[in-house]
Formats: sequence, C-alpha cells, structure tokens
Amino acid sequence: MTAGALAGRVALVTGGAGGIGTAICEALAGAGATVLVGYAGGEARAVELAARLPGGGAHRALLARVDDSGTLAAAARSVREREGRLDLLVNNAGVTTPVAHADLDGLTDEWIDNILRVNVRGAFACVRAFAPLLREGGNGLVVNISSVAGQTGLGSNVAYCASKAALDSLTRSLGRALAPDIRVLSVSPGWVDGEYAQRMPPELIAAQAARTPLGRIAQPEEVARAVLAAATHLTFSTGCIIPVDGGRPLG
Repeated sequence: MTAGALAGRVALVTGGAGGIGTAICEALAGAGATVLVGYAGGEARAVELAARLPGGGAHRALLARVDDSGTLAAAARSVREREGRLDLLVNNAGVTTPVAHADLDGLTDEWIDNILRVNVRGAFACVRAFAPLLREGGNGLVVNISSVAGQTGLGSNVAYCASKAALDSLTRSLGRALAPDIRVLSVSPGWVDGEYAQRMPPELIAAQAARTPLGRIAQPEEVARAVLAAATHLTFSTGCIIPVDGGRPLG
C-alpha cells in the first residue's frame, strides 16, 4: 500500500501537465506528497492540474523551463521559500519529432540541438539546480523518465534514441556521484498510450503492440506506478534503469 507513504514529502515533476506527467503527479499526490507541477509554456494546464490533485490544495504549478538554468534557479529559490524542502525530482520533460532513421537530412541540426538541450542538458540542469534541497533531507530522489529507445536504438528519431541513452548514462554517473544523500534512477518505458502515441497512425501503434511480448503498449499510470515504487519501495536502489516496456527488447 502506498496511501500516505509520501505524506510530508514534496515532489517536483517537470513537464508535469503532459500525459505521462499528469499520471505521475496524480500518483504522487495520491500517496500523500505535495506536488509541484512543473511547466514551461502551459501554465493554465499546470494550474488546473495542481488544483484538482488530491491533498487539500497543497499543490501548485511551478515555472520550470529545463532549458533555462536561470529559471530553474528561481524555481529552486521559490521551493525553498514556500515549501522549505524538496524530496523528489522527476525529470519528465522531454521533446522529440518523428524522423525516419535513414533520413539523415530530415533530422536537422536544429532538432538535434533541441532534443539534446531538453532531454539531456535539461535533466542535468534540473539536478544541478535542486540538488542542494534534495541533499538537505538526506534521502533525496531523482527519477529520470527515459525510454527503451536508449537501449534498443529504435525510436522516433536517431537523436531521441541517443538522448535517452545519454540520460541513462547520466543516471548511472549521478547515482554514484550524489550518493548516499540522493538516489538517482531511470524509469524506462516503451511506447506509452499518451499524447505522442495518440498523434501517431493507429496502425503504427498496433504494430508496436504486436512486437511487444505482452501484446500492448503501456498506460501512463503504469509509468507513474514505477516512479512511485522508486520512491516508496526500491529504497536500496540507485544508478539503475527500471524497465516499463512489456518486454519490448525481446520482441
């Protein structure tokens, strides 16, 4: 049981109002955490989500542009002043665009830079900004939302796959560097039935499900439960990658 397991804890979820982010925020709030819904451009959506999360109005939206270290420093100051602590950082913000892997010209320099800036540098910048708060409690946790694409090399484009491999490497490096006060894990889904998948042709999603041993793609809530498990049950784990992929690498 996780009800109340995170009572008194404060969690920040970047990209918190997206499909997977929303499920993570709901799971953490349901376990008793005060949730900060991090956003970059979708303030109204983040505010609406924070207002409807369970927990008696303790939650709030927080401007946390992961590609702007100045904004992140201001966010960390805001958390220190208002909540006084941070126990869990979920690096969920990420970007991609579909480009066939063989289409080398289709993957532009601008998109490569954008993907690496948000998915890799952004995650590191968040850890750098919030590490002092996470460290003060002596039991901080960072969960990076990665992807099986980092392992298989199969994903929306080559740069996206590389960014998730880099994020997993970042998890291992920081798991060692920040121990014992801060644990760092990756949660690594396969295809998830979220906003990105819902924009794809149904036949593409059906093909991905058929290549997955468990015969379907993941639900956002299943990714959220893995994050919750990292916070409540996997308390002697750090620097590791938690798959939520239905056995996709086996397919």
